[in-house]
Amino acid sequence: MKKVNPLKIPSVCGVYAFSNKKGEYLYIGKAKNIKKRIKSHQTRKNLFVTDNIKIEEKDSEFEALILESQLIKKYRPKHNVLWKDDKEYFYLNKTKNKYPRLLINHDKKGLGPFVKGKELKKALEALRYVFPFYQYKKHPQKKCSFCYLNLCPGPDISLKEYQKNINSIFAIFSGKKKSVLNSFRKEMQRYSLNKEYEKAALVRDKILAIEKIIFEAKIMQKSSLEKFFRIKEKRIEAYDVSNLQGEKATGAMVVFLGRKSAKHLYRKFKISSNKPNDTAMLKEVLLRRLQHKEWPLPELILIDGGKAQLNIALKLTKDIKVAALAKKKNELFFNGQKVFLKDLPDDFAHLILNIRDEAHRFAISYHKKLRNKID
Repeated sequence: MKKVNPLKIPSVCGVYAFSNKKGEYLYIGKAKNIKKRIKSHQTRKNLFVTDNIKIEEKDSEFEALILESQLIKKYRPKHNVLWKDDKEYFYLNKTKNKYPRLLINHDKKGLGPFVKGKELKKALEALRYVFPFYQYKKHPQKKCSFCYLNLCPGPDISLKEYQKNINSIFAIFSGKKKSVLNSFRKEMQRYSLNKEYEKAALVRDKILAIEKIIFEAKIMQKSSLEKFFRIKEKRIEAYDVSNLQGEKATGAMVVFLGRKSAKHLYRKFKISSNKPNDTAMLKEVLLRRLQHKEWPLPELILIDGGKAQLNIALKLTKDIKVAALAKKKNELFFNGQKVFLKDLPDDFAHLILNIRDEAHRFAISYHKKLRNKID
């Protein structure tokens, strides 16, 4: 990777890294547009952001995905490890069957680590059109539905050919794209010399398909959840409650207009209940907030909690979207779906965490203030 001037970062696809003065990597990420991604980190003032920036340009998102995996495995950057422990990284594994299937899981024996499982899955699905493999332990005697989609090799493939498909996939995900393509080019040449032109044409088509997938695969697509949060003018309200066994319970509302906090719109609530019931306390805070007709309604409410807190909020609101973020595994419940923050683009995941943490900070500070008055 090469060091770049923070003011002259190019708008290219590839991998970027923040390092300290000793040259130790603090955080490694990938982006379709490195300049835009680094600017978003700088705007949010993340802990790992420094002026020591290195980048490596890649020709495609596919190659950026693979390089990111290799560099994280090699350098174990501090803030990548803090963000995801080893159990949360994804690995490409194969079963021990005679005709092995491919799996994406957290088993570290496989190829990886990869940061986002969805991106790995999309890349694997793209390659499957060139190197089909089995979906089930035992293939039926006739063609299955995946065969008609050219995703399955069918019941008559030879073991040698099947293993070649699996090995080619692993080689490409290991960063050995050139060796795979060179191997096929030699095979095509061999068929041509033997005047087996049909076979040579099939190999040629496979080479073209591999190159097309690697250079054109869109693996960093935005989810419709993500698109909602990216709308700049959106008003987002986040809520948190703080108490000590029910005593001096407080509620906090923080407001973000797009990505920026609007501290002048923050509000504090003294909770009347003395029972240590976070869900009931949240209900009281939301009811009181909604009574203020003079306050503009938000497009989104972010709740600190899981399904129980989400359900309470949904019952109280009608035309307002509600999301809940569970702390334990950083699960985001939204629009009938559950997603892990680790599966979302880093800048979006950090935005959600920043909003949640700001609500928690504001609630804690008010709670301490009330307790200190009594003490």
